[in-house]
Amino acid sequence: MPATNILANLFNTLYNNEARRNNNCLIIPTSKLGVEVLKTLQKDGYIGEFEHIDDKRGGKFKIKLLAKITKCGAISPRFKVKSDEYNSWEQQYLPAYDRGMLVVTTNQGVMSHHETTNQGVMSHHEAVEKGIGGFLVGYVY
Repeated sequence: MPATNILANLFNTLYNNEARRNNNCLIIPTSKLGVEVLKTLQKDGYIGEFEHIDDKRGGKFKIKLLAKITKCGAISPRFKVKSDEYNSWEQQYLPAYDRGMLVVTTNQGVMSHHETTNQGVMSHHEAVEKGIGGFLVGYVY
């Protein structure tokens, strides 16, 4: 498998399929971070249901699109952001103050019913609320 940036691929595929007005899309390959990013996008209403298909070759995501994404992308390199610096990054990546979100990974473990991931992926709004910094992985609006 070529060494691709899985997140960049995920955001690009989402964007291209939204631009073509598709109702759903398939993203190959997957990663744990990809799952967390999709959960965050879903929570904030950018994508609908998604399904992780384990085909023993890197996996696939089948995602229902809601035509809510105008633009999205991975941020690379993953810049480190302190909790009070989100504003300047919003200005760089988002079109307006109240539109869109930055996707951030933090070292705050996210507790689900039976596992703890070492990476909490959340929107920058949530990170600001909790007063924590992290690494920028992507943006969407």
